[in-house]
Amino acid sequence: MINSPKLFARLALAACLAAANFLQAEKLSTWTADNGNGTFTNPLFYDEFSDPDMIRVGDDYYLTGTTMHSMPGLPILHSRDLVNWQLLTYAFEKLDLGPNFRLEDGEIYGQGIWAPCLRYHDGIFYIFTNINGEKTQILSATDPAGPWQREQMKVSLHDLSVLFDDDGKAYAIWGYNEIRMVELTDDLLDIVPGSERIIIPAGSGIGEGVHFYKIDGQYIITSSNYSPMLYMACARASQIDGPYEVTTISARETLGKSNGWRLEGWGRGGPEIELIPPAPESGSTISLHQGGLVDTPSGQWWGFSMIDYNSVGRLTCLSPVTWQDDWPYFGLPGNLTRTPRTWVKPETEYPVDEPHAPYQRSDEFESELANVWQWSHVPNDQKWSLSERAGFLRLHSTPAESYWTARNTLTQRAVGPISIATTHLDLSGLKPGDRAGLALANFPYARLAAGRDESGFWIERYDQISESYLREAIDSNTVSLRVECDFDTEQAQFSYSVNGQEYTKIGEPFTMVFQLKTFQGIRYSLFNFNQSGSDGGYADFDSFELEEPVATAKWREIPVGKKIKLISKADGATLVSWNGFLRPMSPDSDLAKSEAAHLTVVDRGQGRIALKSSDGSFIRVTGVGATGDVRFVSEESGQASLFQWQDMLNKEIMLLSLHTNRYLNALPSGGELTSADSPGATPNRKGGSCFTWQLVE
Repeated sequence: MINSPKLFARLALAACLAAANFLQAEKLSTWTADNGNGTFTNPLFYDEFSDPDMIRVGDDYYLTGTTMHSMPGLPILHSRDLVNWQLLTYAFEKLDLGPNFRLEDGEIYGQGIWAPCLRYHDGIFYIFTNINGEKTQILSATDPAGPWQREQMKVSLHDLSVLFDDDGKAYAIWGYNEIRMVELTDDLLDIVPGSERIIIPAGSGIGEGVHFYKIDGQYIITSSNYSPMLYMACARASQIDGPYEVTTISARETLGKSNGWRLEGWGRGGPEIELIPPAPESGSTISLHQGGLVDTPSGQWWGFSMIDYNSVGRLTCLSPVTWQDDWPYFGLPGNLTRTPRTWVKPETEYPVDEPHAPYQRSDEFESELANVWQWSHVPNDQKWSLSERAGFLRLHSTPAESYWTARNTLTQRAVGPISIATTHLDLSGLKPGDRAGLALANFPYARLAAGRDESGFWIERYDQISESYLREAIDSNTVSLRVECDFDTEQAQFSYSVNGQEYTKIGEPFTMVFQLKTFQGIRYSLFNFNQSGSDGGYADFDSFELEEPVATAKWREIPVGKKIKLISKADGATLVSWNGFLRPMSPDSDLAKSEAAHLTVVDRGQGRIALKSSDGSFIRVTGVGATGDVRFVSEESGQASLFQWQDMLNKEIMLLSLHTNRYLNALPSGGELTSADSPGATPNRKGGSCFTWQLVE
């Protein structure tokens, strides 16, 4: 038995790193959008960052988003290239506006602070945002790193956006379907009397989550619509009062993701839990929506928006913007409204050499908490400590009926597509009734807790879906708790270890769902509560480690210089060289088994490749990329022979033709030649534009 928690943690971490062939423990890799070759791959962060708002000030970019009931809230991120971001601070430390904010008399799950509007004017940064049950809030700072001051407006403007116009006046707009506008007073705390009016009437096609801009003399409003599906609408006018025209600027972009597990009624109808199975053919609740626009000093324009990526939560993505007919379309010329998953990074004066993420996810619990952690509701600072026992997070238990109402639950966003969370506990300080451990914060939630009674220590698994308890005795006062989350399958498996090496699974996999009760995705959380109705003992958390096997997977690298086969995700057909054309053929055919199916990946920089056949000819896209326009020629032909490699993960790719800005496509079961005219992936990735690749040995 290992009785030293620190030694226990080190051995456990070393064992799992060796088994999985990860990087050194001191620098575990995490998802970064920057591919290190001049390109980026969406999402910017593979963890929740919802309702994003982004601005540029000089050469610097700033980003914030919704945090609901989690505290500290309103993260302020900074970037110089729009791809690599650093967390500067949180705009507010605590938002204590009543007992329910403290989980003392009710709760504010899915409430709190949301839909921030980030602006900069006359040397001051502003965040205009909403709090349930309160008036609109204004936070301000002269330095984005803080400190931030908070004031409350005299009105409540739901989902607002603010524009500081050239005439020195400030205007706010808000609403869904019907958009209203007011002029704000000079102190920004109230509405100028008589200034409220409707600028976009109902039925125009505009949505909610508006972002308000003035660009080259035009007033531009971006918005999110969700009925009957998610998409982005945009309005424009030459006068601030209108009249406004409306068009769609982003639609059907699911990045090849389909609707996963959902909660009936989105979890808003009460405590009942009824799951809706995945819908592989549909992406109606996935598509990019709710975002805005930002430019670079060089004159490029970029769009940012979020995507409801099933149970991992709402993720933020970056899109190149093409101005056409004075409309800011997300996407590339020839393929408007669709966003490439991988594209060339924005032009900036400050290239980033070392890709990095904004958060530190693993934590040894030394002098301060890692910057990723947030408390669920306002914590009781008398009941947690990093100093009572050096190198440990000590959580004192407080009475709670369940994990749902437990105070001082420490959370961080789960990370996709696969992540493994492990924490190591010393249980010596627990008292009967205490339950301390690791949970998946969500509705429904699941937890793995350690506790003790007169007979000794035990492990207990509980989930809200089955409402079942599973308990096993352990002969140790130290234990490791682990949960492995696969956000592609949306299954999570709990396990535990008493020696830091062998882990024992406990219970069946837990189904993770997307819901709008908490308005958040899955969160890893550490907790300690007492179900006996009184304060209990304490739990010492030695460390928390988060592993991301996909972030370090070798197959994420483009196999340059290698021979590969391309196999359609739609019907298993193999792409072969046939009579000067690229043709999908049955994998059992003679050509599919021959060198005619071998394609060498030729590196052309910035994630762009050419494909060379076994006879030395190159693929070229001709014409408009229609059926039969993908051919083999003796020499490369510039842009016509180049494809942007799109990493769809799991050795799945799309190939974006730089000639058409559309994707290589093998129509499933159609007997046709390939084309380069697909706008993008279907939600189930079986439309013909998604391929798996295999190395030819």
